[in-house]
Amino acid sequence: MLSLAWPWLLILLPLPFIIRRQPKPVSGGELNLPGVAGYAASLDAEGASKRPWLLWCLWCLVVVAVARPQWLGDPIELPTKGRDLMVAVDLSGSMQLEDMVLDGQTVNRFEVIQKVVSEFIERRAGDRIGLILFADAAYLQAPLTQDRRSVAQYLKEAEIGLVGKQTAIGDAIALATKRFDQIDKSNRVLILLTDGSNNTGTIMPDQATDIAAKRGVTIYTIGLGADVMERRTLFGIERVNPSADLDEAQLKRIADSTHGRYFRARNPQDLDAIYQEIDKLEPISRDALSYRPQSELFYWPLGLALLLLMLQALFNQLPANRRYGRNA
Repeated sequence: MLSLAWPWLLILLPLPFIIRRQPKPVSGGELNLPGVAGYAASLDAEGASKRPWLLWCLWCLVVVAVARPQWLGDPIELPTKGRDLMVAVDLSGSMQLEDMVLDGQTVNRFEVIQKVVSEFIERRAGDRIGLILFADAAYLQAPLTQDRRSVAQYLKEAEIGLVGKQTAIGDAIALATKRFDQIDKSNRVLILLTDGSNNTGTIMPDQATDIAAKRGVTIYTIGLGADVMERRTLFGIERVNPSADLDEAQLKRIADSTHGRYFRARNPQDLDAIYQEIDKLEPISRDALSYRPQSELFYWPLGLALLLLMLQALFNQLPANRRYGRNA
């Protein structure tokens, strides 16, 4: 179905007639340039007066384009059952440590999260997904929405250090709990991914966890990072533990206190284990909703208006060239 987003702008259609009926100002104070004034007058006389329909069509097309014509598709019913999942991703400086292997290449931890979690988000058909990014503080990047593709895109566009270098786990939990408080019917599930321990923030993780447990929020925590990494030194190859800063005990307490589960992700394959756990959650029923796909069509009348404008300029130019050619 064809529709206009701003139909009230059609009131501009009679504007040229209104302006034309206004009394013309008394001449005498204008600046006359030799040759230019006569040429402009000839264009007006031979162009606008002989082809008023062209100018009228041009104006109508511009007004219609500004009114934003749209094509509305058939209504699409949204799923009436699903889960509410808030994903909190650590963007601290340690996430740039390259101790993970993805598609045969060594990459940093955040690149793994971007790929695996983005795929996870895009596959959650019927679920509402929200995104929180945290480092020095926690920030809501996307509220709970069924637009999974946009949430996945926000995660792909995020960068390490965007919100600081440290890790505020408590703030991330508190922010997710606050967002869930605004929803009546919800599974209230938080998936928290981090590779370190809480070392900043305005609220401690234990305090935030207690509040989340009282509000019925289930937290699944994921500790990210390899156990062993080899690096070259002056004395040869040294084996180190890149996940020494990971506070697994704290992440387990957070999950246990909220009836969730702790996952240890040493590689991208380990992250897939959480899919099965989320699928076990009982989806909740929601009110039936639908939407109609919209396609913008403003470029059609606008393109036709530009074509008419070029034709108007061409028609005005041809008589002038012939006239000046005869005089020469």
